[in-house]
Amino acid sequence: MVVIGGGGHGLATAYYLAKNHGIRDVAVLEKGWIGSGNTGRNTMTVRSNYLLDENAQFYEFSLKLWETLSQDLNFNVMFGQRGVLNLLHNDHQMDAASQRGNAMRLSGIDSELLDLDDLRRELPLLDLRPCQRYPVMGGLIQRRAGIIRHDAVAWGFARGASELGIDIVENCEVTAIRQAGGKVVGLDTTLGPIDCGTLAVAVAGNSGRIAAMAGFRLPVESHVLQAFVTEPIKPILDPVVTYGGAHMYICQSDKGGLVLGGDLDGYNSYAQKGNLPMAETVLTAAMQVFPAIGRLRILRYWGGLTDMSMDSTAIMGATPVQNLWITTGWCYGGFKATPASGWTLADTIANNRPPDLIRPFALDRFERGYELDETGTGPYPNRH
Repeated sequence: MVVIGGGGHGLATAYYLAKNHGIRDVAVLEKGWIGSGNTGRNTMTVRSNYLLDENAQFYEFSLKLWETLSQDLNFNVMFGQRGVLNLLHNDHQMDAASQRGNAMRLSGIDSELLDLDDLRRELPLLDLRPCQRYPVMGGLIQRRAGIIRHDAVAWGFARGASELGIDIVENCEVTAIRQAGGKVVGLDTTLGPIDCGTLAVAVAGNSGRIAAMAGFRLPVESHVLQAFVTEPIKPILDPVVTYGGAHMYICQSDKGGLVLGGDLDGYNSYAQKGNLPMAETVLTAAMQVFPAIGRLRILRYWGGLTDMSMDSTAIMGATPVQNLWITTGWCYGGFKATPASGWTLADTIANNRPPDLIRPFALDRFERGYELDETGTGPYPNRH
């Protein structure tokens, strides 16, 4: 079989096909270098603080895989369980966060609602003055969540897959998908034709382009999601903090740089680059909650290509083309889903049916009217 996409999801799928199911006659094709797409262009956050049970259980399974992944791969993915803290700014957000926190606890997932005194102890540099544009009233924290070094994830899964006999082919772009009798029989690539009996697609924002090659459409849009990093400083920020009032999230990397992100660019694009208006929006928001960082210099910025589904929930499993499987529509959740996505897609392919954990994520849910409208899917806790 062939897996298109040499990022975290594609490499994890290949790794678990070999490790869990003994399927090793697999080639992973990457048009650039491994991890050059979204896996190397995110803000490293992993969490399972979701409202809907279907999403909460999936991301909790992923978080548990993250917790043991370094031992499993024998490769340090640099997992720091610092917590993810959502700031809350009004009574509605406090009520919604209480609902989400209670739903998480009912699912066996840790969560804790914080008041202003708690926030003063957690974040001494946080501006809690009532004259703020969006005054902070409280916060919801998941302490088992945190950050992981994204390039270590790509190289860890790549090394693990390679040691199990998986072929990883870089600089190999797919140009066409060959079919016969409604089934995939091969691919045309920039390095020549490849025959295959099974095809898996894990290409994030380029999913629509690959689906078009196979003759069907996906209910996804591609948008740029930008991020920024400052010069390194001594530790000042332990958890990942999301500022829902002005659409910004911030954490401190192991190197000491502050990593910041914001909302999607408002237009569809396949470009992996940013723009000045979003930089101004994100950095202004960061200054609103942490004014002490105002003298730091921005070292670099980047853009990742997100595949936004119409209900903010992933699409996994079968497609209208026989023996073609897909994982897409991850919205803001692609990086943190990496191990669970690989595990469950490998199980789906090996057994020719999805496990119960991802059955609700099927593509045909849009036809059946069973969408999963998850308002907790992004960095902002109460946004549709």
